[in-house]
Amino acid sequence: MISKKKKDALQDQQPSAQTFLAEVIEGLSAPQKWISSMYFYDAEGSRLFDRICELSEYYPTRTELQIFNEHIDAIRDTLGESVLLIEPGSGSSLKTRTLLAALRNPAAYVPVEISKDHLLAAVQRLEAEFPHIPILPVCADFTSPFQIPKPEQPPQRSVIFFPGSTIGNFDPEDAVELLKTMRNKVDDNGGLLIGVDLRKDPMILEKAYNDHDGVTAQFNLNLLRRINRELDADFDLDAFSHRAVWNEAQSRIEMHLVSEREQTVTVGGQAFHFQAGEYILSESSYKFTFRGFEALAAQAGWTVKRCWTDNREWFSVQYLE
Repeated sequence: MISKKKKDALQDQQPSAQTFLAEVIEGLSAPQKWISSMYFYDAEGSRLFDRICELSEYYPTRTELQIFNEHIDAIRDTLGESVLLIEPGSGSSLKTRTLLAALRNPAAYVPVEISKDHLLAAVQRLEAEFPHIPILPVCADFTSPFQIPKPEQPPQRSVIFFPGSTIGNFDPEDAVELLKTMRNKVDDNGGLLIGVDLRKDPMILEKAYNDHDGVTAQFNLNLLRRINRELDADFDLDAFSHRAVWNEAQSRIEMHLVSEREQTVTVGGQAFHFQAGEYILSESSYKFTFRGFEALAAQAGWTVKRCWTDNREWFSVQYLE
């Protein structure tokens, strides 16, 4: 049970239903239909993503955790003492536990998450595990302006923690804008600790996003279920299927929701026609080279100072200033 005190302390800047509807209609009206992957994360979507992170095929989570476990002392020393740690898209804060346990006298931890119920549940678990660390949750879309609460203990440095290769979910132009926004959230001596997924054999990538148990398919289709529930839509989930493919030209994995037949779907009173085989682009996940990400970060005013990786160089954790 989430306490009333914790709910009252939450900074709630969750996007409205009107914003959700407007963005879905905009995406479905485009020549190539799309829906923002931000809207995957209702309570059920967040639960399914936690399951994805545990799958044997899904290498990013366990590889990144391995990097943190092997290099946590160096990462802690790089961040320094009395850090204000801000995590946009915090989810269940799985990787954050390793970092919070290692940090020296952190000023506070600010998880920012769009799913309010998932956020409050994660905060409750973290407060039990780290009672000495102030936790200041914010429910918001981190790609839009939001206020960072001020901790009682003045921090020596603010660091944005952005693990999981979430930066890969943004087209390059949008990724640069997001990195600029992050730069503006911290002062001149602040930093960014970020997970960056690296290019590798496309067969490994496609397997990671087309798992044998079909959890990723459930996660993808849950987006349509959420739209039905919240936006008065009539998607027939049996008439759509999940597909994930490697796009070599764009260096990205794409997740599609494929229409299995010709059909018309209504959302918020507006009709959208689908041909058989037509798809909605529901997520892109860009994969980087070291130089490619360094160049992208430089466009936003960041410089890569440290980089840690696994021995196969499948994934990297990078510290930028």
